Amino acid sequence: MRFFGIATALAVLITTGAASAQTLNDVRERGFLNCGVNTGLAGFATPNDEGDWEGFDVDYCRAIAAAILDDPEAVRYRPLTSQERFTALQSGEIDVLSRNTTWTFTRDVSVGVDFIGVNYYDGQGFLVPAALGVESALELDGARICVQAGTTTELNLADYFRANEMAFETIVIQTSEEGRRQYLAEACDAYTTDASGLAAIRITLAEPGAHIILPDLISKEPLGPVVRQGDHQWADINRWVLNAMILAEEFSVTSDNVAYVAAESEDPEVRRLLGVEGDLGSQMGLTADWAYRVIAHVGNYGESFDRNIGRDSALNLDRGLNALWSDGGILFAPPMR
Repeated sequence: MRFFGIATALAVLITTGAASAQTLNDVRERGFLNCGVNTGLAGFATPNDEGDWEGFDVDYCRAIAAAILDDPEAVRYRPLTSQERFTALQSGEIDVLSRNTTWTFTRDVSVGVDFIGVNYYDGQGFLVPAALGVESALELDGARICVQAGTTTELNLADYFRANEMAFETIVIQTSEEGRRQYLAEACDAYTTDASGLAAIRITLAEPGAHIILPDLISKEPLGPVVRQGDHQWADINRWVLNAMILAEEFSVTSDNVAYVAAESEDPEVRRLLGVEGDLGSQMGLTADWAYRVIAHVGNYGESFDRNIGRDSALNLDRGLNALWSDGGILFAPPMR
């Protein structure tokens, strides 16, 4: 009976695993990717004047579609609030969540989702009017603070003020745009979220110079894409799309030179990355040139960073921790082998 029980359990596990590994097939059959993004955050995910979504997080969605369908435009975007995002992913309304989401123990272990990597290392800060005369978060005792509900930001805020024996009043908001409106209406004295999000909000204000982002960072915020638990093939695809973009920057492979590098490079890892040799793509159910497609259509990590949130964008964020490990940052990907 013991051996029969083990065999039965294994059969159930195998069947369950096979049943859950459907996302890649679903995307191919419908012909597009369903991607959850922010409701609107400059530089990361927002519709342009033509109504087309663009941004750093949007580029990741485009990269997945390029890897699978050879078409970065084969994406349907679902704008989601912080409270909606995990439910939409768990229910199957979206295939992947690419929306400034912090990787935490509880979310990774108890929510039924898998974080597949970090695409932006951030920290929580505070935006305040310069006229408030505040130079540090430690001067915000008794302040009214706008914060999005259902976020790690809300929890970090409570921890920080408690640890520093300060009082505060929470002004709960649902979206970045609502927070911006409340902040401008002076319903709150400060707005708190990831520092990158504060920079995105600040550039949309009529007088950005009248508002400052305080130097204090009160948390670690490793932000990254998220998929449902149980479909290991889909998690691998999403993980290695991100890794491929990082490795491409490390090897100086860009959207402009990828064809030349694929034809001329003798570096074994670069050749594996671009599908010139080896069978890495087939191990995930993809074509050999899946990463080549990503780089050709979307670019490497640095290209996406620079045009959306870095030196070529209105945000002009410094790479900081998000620089490659070889350039003083902490960003790197596992070997392509």
